[in-house]
Amino acid sequence: MDIKRTYAIFLRQFYLIRDNPTRFFQMFVWITVDVILWGFMSRYIAEVAGPGFSYLPALLGAVILWNFLIRVMQGITMAFMEDSWSRNILNMFASPLSISEYIGGFVLTSIGTSILVLFFMFVLAAAFFGFTAFSYGITIVPYLIILFISGIALGILGVTVMLRLGPSAEWLVWPIPALISPFVGVTYPLSILPSWMQNIGHMLPPSYVFEGVRATMNGGVFSMGDFVIGLLLALFFVLLAYRGFVRVYRTAVRTGLIARYSAESVS
Repeated sequence: MDIKRTYAIFLRQFYLIRDNPTRFFQMFVWITVDVILWGFMSRYIAEVAGPGFSYLPALLGAVILWNFLIRVMQGITMAFMEDSWSRNILNMFASPLSISEYIGGFVLTSIGTSILVLFFMFVLAAAFFGFTAFSYGITIVPYLIILFISGIALGILGVTVMLRLGPSAEWLVWPIPALISPFVGVTYPLSILPSWMQNIGHMLPPSYVFEGVRATMNGGVFSMGDFVIGLLLALFFVLLAYRGFVRVYRTAVRTGLIARYSAESVS
């Protein structure tokens, strides 16, 4: 793996974002709506329910963390979509780039954009509602690690789906976070879910983050055991997603699907 080639992929995405205001500001539009909407909703619920429980960290904070995971995922999938829209996929894979260098460049892009967006969300929450990351304490760091790795796994999964099914499959990628959100308990504990949904939730790394955040907000302590389980699951899904991408890529090359990728569908 050549780090210079990986960095080249990152630079390409950086220049695309820097030189196009539309690409840059679209990263902030929907998260601004989410932060403001859930912020006022959290404030309203706190007024109706009365004192005794901090709703901003439980609701608004959870939404910020969930949007961070989505931004990590989109940092990878959007980079691949840029290559797709510009019909540059075949050029990339015809170059000396290895698969790991190509995906690694997307991960670097995701690191930059997701950290920027996370900072913006906390600034926005602090400005409107007085909520800061310090509300979570130092435990926010390990939780962010799990969410970041989980986002990478979802991003690679999305890229795999698009590579296998063609550009039109991007409409199957956008709903992925929404499909898994009911199982990970973003704004509610897993205990209220049916047992079969709880079983699925316990297999998904983000559930350990949101359960841990709520436990901390309720006066509990950081659970190292749950963190390790969540981290190991996240790493497992990253390796599984990467292996799936490699397999689909090799199949696409062997069958000639890669040469027809610019078509609406390559299935």
